[in-house]
Amino acid sequence: MVKPRPAQPTVKFIDDYCENYRDLFPEVRTFEYFKYLHLGLISEIKRKTLPAIAKVVGLEDAEGLERFLTEAPWSVEELRNRRLKLILNLIRGEEIMVIIDETGNKKKEKTTDYVKRQYIGNLGKIEKVIVAVTAYGLLRGMTFPLIAEVYKPRERLKEG
Repeated sequence: MVKPRPAQPTVKFIDDYCENYRDLFPEVRTFEYFKYLHLGLISEIKRKTLPAIAKVVGLEDAEGLERFLTEAPWSVEELRNRRLKLILNLIRGEEIMVIIDETGNKKKEKTTDYVKRQYIGNLGKIEKVIVAVTAYGLLRGMTFPLIAEVYKPRERLKEG
């Protein structure tokens, strides 16, 4: 049996953090794209689009990142559960304050899924927006994300 090649290193703290999830990715390349996304998300690029992330992390194009998000064999649920388990291990039973944030982003186009004309508090008016609801934990002055979901307007949901 051939031993898989080691994943390309990025930045030490990203490599160390992502190592907690390595077994969730059956392919080395998939694990590398997971690390590249993390590197891109903390980079100083203005818009965190896949093409911009690909460029800043040194990839030729965004195709591999797109395949990672749409076709690669890994489970969002397993990843989410692992992340929450890591958080629980770190806080060791300490009580946290849970903060719910409902944030909308104005959208010009009509084709983005889940866009709807609705009142959005951070803009103070009715606009075409996409809304995300995020639960954060607060512990000793440190805020960390717990879970996030994109709000799906009723008329966009499938029957059943």
